[in-house]
Amino acid sequence: MRKVSEYSGKPVYVPKKGKTTAYERLGKVHMAVFSPKGKRIVGFLVKRPDIAGMIKRPDTFVALDAISKVDGGYRVSGDETSFDEKARKRLQLDWDHCIMWSGMDAKTTKGKVLGYVSDAVFNETTGAVESFLIGDGGMAESLVGLVQVPASMLVGYEKGFMILTPEAAEQKLTGGLAAKAGEASARAKAEGAKAAEKAGKAVDKGSKALGRQLGKTKGMFGAFVDEFKKASE
Repeated sequence: MRKVSEYSGKPVYVPKKGKTTAYERLGKVHMAVFSPKGKRIVGFLVKRPDIAGMIKRPDTFVALDAISKVDGGYRVSGDETSFDEKARKRLQLDWDHCIMWSGMDAKTTKGKVLGYVSDAVFNETTGAVESFLIGDGGMAESLVGLVQVPASMLVGYEKGFMILTPEAAEQKLTGGLAAKAGEASARAKAEGAKAAEKAGKAVDKGSKALGRQLGKTKGMFGAFVDEFKKASE
């Protein structure tokens, strides 16, 4: 299994014209593209360098099945059907209904807002998504962690939101300093954006306030906050 974040911002290389073993840089991975139902990654949009550093060029779509990992980035193999319109036609994609989840708001069918789609865990061969990671996109996400939601809880897309089943609001937090603390992670209830917002406010008031927000972890969690700050300097 891989994460979308492992691809984001990485360079993408393509064969040089007339060459079979020499490669040149196409650009860097910009965004993952999901199938219309949202549960499968079909490829990536690759941001190409501006012409003369001034004129912007449109992103290039590269099919997932044409991408392989190389040192420091990814390489595109195959012919012209690996790119753009020909790739979409080969994959029989309804392009107008494909989705880009990254950064999108997520809420349940009952209207409970959980946060933003920060990442996705998927099968790099089939593109099938195993789970989505929901966070606040900021400091609180690093401290508190993310809500990992199984793809089976995805309902679909509606008016700028990823829609999830009500059970998604019950998922536990994963990652972040709270999870590393152990006790904090075990006690924390995943309440999406609400929990992240509380933690974010607490950060501004210091580690003691953050500890109070998360429960009986005042001293222990404060130490982790200090470690996080040192690592960030």
